[in-house]
Amino acid sequence: MDEINGKQKPKVVEKGVLIPFILVTSLFALWGFANDITNPMVSAFKKILELDNFQASLVQMAFYGGYGTMALPAAIFIRKYSYKKGIVLGLVLYSLGALLFYPAAALEEYIIFLLALYILTFGLAFLETVANPYILSMGDERTATQRLNLSQAFNPMGALAGLYVAQTFVLGALQSDDYSAEEYAGLSASAREAIRTSDLMVVRDPYVALGAFLLIVLAIIAFSKMPEKKETDTSGVLVSIKRIFKKSHFTGGVIAQTFYVGAQIMCWTYIYQYAETLGIDNQAAVKYAMTALGVFLLGRWICTFLLRYFSSGKLLAVLSFGAIACTLGAIFIPGMNGLYSLVGISFCMSLMFPTIYGIALNGLGDDTKYGSAFLVMAIVGGAILPVLQGMILDFGGKGYDDVLILGVSEVRFSFILPLLCYVVVAVYGILSYRKWENKVETN
Repeated sequence: MDEINGKQKPKVVEKGVLIPFILVTSLFALWGFANDITNPMVSAFKKILELDNFQASLVQMAFYGGYGTMALPAAIFIRKYSYKKGIVLGLVLYSLGALLFYPAAALEEYIIFLLALYILTFGLAFLETVANPYILSMGDERTATQRLNLSQAFNPMGALAGLYVAQTFVLGALQSDDYSAEEYAGLSASAREAIRTSDLMVVRDPYVALGAFLLIVLAIIAFSKMPEKKETDTSGVLVSIKRIFKKSHFTGGVIAQTFYVGAQIMCWTYIYQYAETLGIDNQAAVKYAMTALGVFLLGRWICTFLLRYFSSGKLLAVLSFGAIACTLGAIFIPGMNGLYSLVGISFCMSLMFPTIYGIALNGLGDDTKYGSAFLVMAIVGGAILPVLQGMILDFGGKGYDDVLILGVSEVRFSFILPLLCYVVVAVYGILSYRKWENKVETN
């Protein structure tokens, strides 16, 4: 126990659950890897398959749409069975989706790639629905948000690994990236077909390798002893759902999480298009995406420390206003300084997901698994909002600076969507600090 202001405070992670904590925390890195090896695929598929911005953005709709589909079934499954079985099934689905990239590349069908990503995120939905409340339950409620921030700090480590693989083994090896869009379209049909076949194999390989690695992780988890929290409430699904949505801190959290995830995916997906308007190709742009993740990771560790001393709602509000300022910079500051502003948003985002999660689930008791499911379903914001941003990018054509809107190119103007999202998150942080903290609503 730590002593703060003369009072005993429980440890963030007790020794008795250290091994299970480490195993479950490793899952955060695994879905971070999937997220950030996939973000660059929007621009990669656009070039390889000659898609427009809307069609290419369907990568994110398929990827994040799986969360909206499978999160609630995952919660029902783990409440009926166990956290461990939920993890095992999640890893099976994750691996299956990754391995489906092999037939997708062989058949050269975009729809099969989208289906593979959709199934892959069925697995991620299970893992996130299980892992977040599982980590919260591994100790005292007073350190729950800090404990979740600690586990979430490993998510960007996996994301950095995903970006490294994307840059080194995918984007750097794509033959189609050696041509401008006009040059590529000008090649003969047979030349484009040969390049397309080669490039789809390049995209395939890291996902297939990931699928094989996941089977190893699955075996380790399956043979490990994991603690289980016994249920004390036997209410039906609908009764539990009705009960949690009566709690305004939870309902507000679902709304805030939807907009936050949408903003995160937009900022991390369209940084490549933003960089392209500055003359930076996709492979070179990865270093800015990696810098954004590095800043995000730094922010996550700093915020995990600060949460020991400051209100989570207040920190959430402060960093939301920081994100608003950086987004305005990305929209209106020309040249590289605008790109640096876009990178800087990631520091402000670092606190948001686990803190919204912790605030929203506070006090839900045995309804936590269903609450977690709806917060994971909120990740569907990452499926919807990037598609809307892609539609803005298509205003003047397939390029990213075809027209000016409010005096800026459409790629810059499109970041008005993340800006509005951070406003929503800021409101939630303010309400949390002023209304809900230290006052968990009762049934």
